[in-house]
Amino acid sequence: MSTDPRRLAFLLAVHRAGGVLAAADLLGVTASAVSQQIARLEAEEGFPVLDRGPRGVTLTPAGRVLAEAAERIESELVEARQAIAALGDGVAGRVAIGAFQTAIRAVVAPALEPLAERYPAVILDVREHEPVESVRMLRAGDLDVVVLERDSENKNPAPAGSHDVPLVDEPWRLVVPAGIKPPTTLEDLGKLTIVAAADGTASHRALQRLSRTLGTQIRTRHASYDFDTMLALVAAGQGVAILPALALHGGALADNLQVVRLPGLGERQLFVRHRATRHEPSPAVRAVVEVMGEVAAQLELA
Repeated sequence: MSTDPRRLAFLLAVHRAGGVLAAADLLGVTASAVSQQIARLEAEEGFPVLDRGPRGVTLTPAGRVLAEAAERIESELVEARQAIAALGDGVAGRVAIGAFQTAIRAVVAPALEPLAERYPAVILDVREHEPVESVRMLRAGDLDVVVLERDSENKNPAPAGSHDVPLVDEPWRLVVPAGIKPPTTLEDLGKLTIVAAADGTASHRALQRLSRTLGTQIRTRHASYDFDTMLALVAAGQGVAILPALALHGGALADNLQVVRLPGLGERQLFVRHRATRHEPSPAVRAVVEVMGEVAAQLELA
């Protein structure tokens, strides 16, 4: 016999209220109605769900399993109501956003407070992923919004069924050990060893662009996705690094490092991508993108 999920609400009320009489008051029904529903639930499951003792009732192990299921159903119904509200005039719902470290630190995290103030029914679920993984999860429907990066030379249009919204253009910077003479022209890069970023990143593509501009293969060493790792390698004397301004934004730079604003390095662009279909983006996604754009516009990267 299958369980009628409506009976789970009675069990959850007993669990929360601490007894059948208190649960009846909580639900606005008679104690007999609560007892009947619990008895039917036990008959359907084939297990007792309440231990009835002189001091009241407690949940059996089976009862605890069913009460936890009832709480999950209740939580999902709340989220469903928020999603339904988002289809009307209200802006509500959960938005899963995928972003990488510098974007989270500079744009996503600072957007949380103004988003909560302006759209209190919008819940932002922040997940850290590399851009390639974020794009895959957006296509699969596991993410609603992703923050991506590209070198200024790469301006491919958004794939069909999606839309890109620019966030910020930030200059590339050269980080060098404090003890060496700072380069003054792009040609000087050909004399240096670069602590490289991992393949496929905007930093890697910027280095490829600079190699083509100089007409020579720039020497590289190591490879990392993490800008802090690259800074540590530069500080250890392993070379110099080309990093976006946001990687150096608001953080303490080691005393043995210096930042060089070298003309011609170009820019990294951060942008938001979301699905664009007949029914998307939802009002909640639009709200998140709107607030993130306002935060990005206030960044001072000079």
